[in-house]
Amino acid sequence: MKLVVGLGNPGKEYVKNRHNAGSIVLDKVLQDRGLRWEEHKKFQALINITEDTVYAKPLVYMNNSGVTVSSLADFYKIDPEDITVIHDDVDLGMGRVKKQFGGGTAGHHGVEDIKLALGTLNFNRIRVGVGRPGEKRFDIKDWVLSDFTDEELQELLSKDWKQLIASN
Repeated sequence: MKLVVGLGNPGKEYVKNRHNAGSIVLDKVLQDRGLRWEEHKKFQALINITEDTVYAKPLVYMNNSGVTVSSLADFYKIDPEDITVIHDDVDLGMGRVKKQFGGGTAGHHGVEDIKLALGTLNFNRIRVGVGRPGEKRFDIKDWVLSDFTDEELQELLSKDWKQLIASN
């Protein structure tokens, strides 16, 4: 069994935020496969379970994602090596994607919380580039909590995410 988690913040005000790139990607994957989310309060997440994969979107704030990931991994007996976390990355240009196993957190608080909860960084990551602000008026926190433009969102949704996730 594998676990694929799309990180983001819960709530309508965050739906199109850059910080919700992981959640947006996972919504697209499920939509393309004709699958639907079900809320599971026990795990504080929206979940869909197929024959070999648990897909999850935590319903906790990004910085508390570890509680959902670790509880799902414990319940379904999933090793960290079989977990894939999809998250935003300001160090990658808009629309760029980088797959990674292990490595550092680069200050990403959601990834840091998952590392603390699992006790390791030995899990797969799909880093979704959201770029850095071009204007000095944005600090990084404000930037990731700002919405994608329609063009950026279209670019993000045009990728073959199903294939990228399946190859992990």
